[in-house]
Amino acid sequence: MARTRLSSFRSGCGVDYNAIFEGAIERLHAEGRYRVFVDILRNKGSYPNARCFAGHNGARPITVWCSNDYLGMGQHETVISAMEAALHDVGAGSGGTRNIGGNTHYHLDLEAELAELHGKEAALLFTSGYISNEASLATLAKILPGCVIFSDELNHASMIAGIQNSGAPKRIFRHNDVAHLEELLAAEPADVPKLIAFESVYSMDGDVAPIAAFCDLADKYGALTYLDEVHAVGMYGKRGGGISERDGVADRVTIIEGTLGKAFGVMGGYISASQTIVDVIRSYAPGFIFTTSLSPVLVAGALASVRHLKDNNAPREAQQTNAAALKAMFSDAGLPVMASTTHIVPLMVGDPVKAKRISDILLIEYGIYVQPINYPTVPRGTERLRFTPGPFHDQGMMEALTKALVEIWDRMELRLAA
Repeated sequence: MARTRLSSFRSGCGVDYNAIFEGAIERLHAEGRYRVFVDILRNKGSYPNARCFAGHNGARPITVWCSNDYLGMGQHETVISAMEAALHDVGAGSGGTRNIGGNTHYHLDLEAELAELHGKEAALLFTSGYISNEASLATLAKILPGCVIFSDELNHASMIAGIQNSGAPKRIFRHNDVAHLEELLAAEPADVPKLIAFESVYSMDGDVAPIAAFCDLADKYGALTYLDEVHAVGMYGKRGGGISERDGVADRVTIIEGTLGKAFGVMGGYISASQTIVDVIRSYAPGFIFTTSLSPVLVAGALASVRHLKDNNAPREAQQTNAAALKAMFSDAGLPVMASTTHIVPLMVGDPVKAKRISDILLIEYGIYVQPINYPTVPRGTERLRFTPGPFHDQGMMEALTKALVEIWDRMELRLAA
């Protein structure tokens, strides 16, 4: 039906819409970066084990190596029990936007918990980390007259979208380059509102921003700071407050943004800041005002996860131990593991077709699931595989993965380190 409607519309106006759409997809295939979403189901209670339904009859067991459920909290009994209790208490959905459906008590409890986690006056929940970034950055810059945004060149697409949608002038500084950022700040008039936007952990390279140095510049030049902690909350700091908590600088950051869909294992995003800033975003951001709020079931699960990780360091410690072990195994085997100071373990390939081929072989022949990372997520020529070892990846899994990669590298005649 859809193709018929496109064809008939084309004949009337002379535009072949279907050919344009098909050409766009074909370009992705030709460049080797067409995305294939693997059909899998995770096995409750036995993460990182899962079932794959792609390319064969029935389900086949696989090991997941690229999930952002970094600590396996999406499988944790405390989280699941909290979600089941909420489901039977209030039902499935939220009933609409928070303006129409109301603030469920779960939402208010979680916002208070997140504000306390980051040492802020208030927090605000969104349906995803993408929306929290896009809505907050766009709204802030529109509220501040003449605001100039200073953005790290490797900021996430959601931050870029928010900055673009704000309509504010932007200055892009070289990745984690304190001197370049200061040069750009110094070039602006002192009375112009300024906002510095950056991440704590950059998830494709696994490096960390110099948060304290950026805060020093913000103090010097009268700027606000906006810190994306999505790949750090739950995993760093004594209570999971992120890199800003670990480094003792959370109180110096104006706005801390995070996610509930990675280390906390559920779904959603949030910001934490002063009561006034949170109220401004709540009152002006279309991405918050006009979106159905998170299901109370999801919020209850996230609340249980945040509370659990505030009081339990064992998952964080096990994750860091396993990340270090996998990096060492890759390095000892001569695999081109990229330097990383965090839980991210990137393996350089440098070619989108080869990266996809390695991923396919791992899944089909070895039952190992890892997605290739291609442009535009990373620059062309830096395509890679991105591994996220968690607390439940054991020694045997890591040895099997390393052995498989060495065999594939040899089969494809790829270069190993000396």
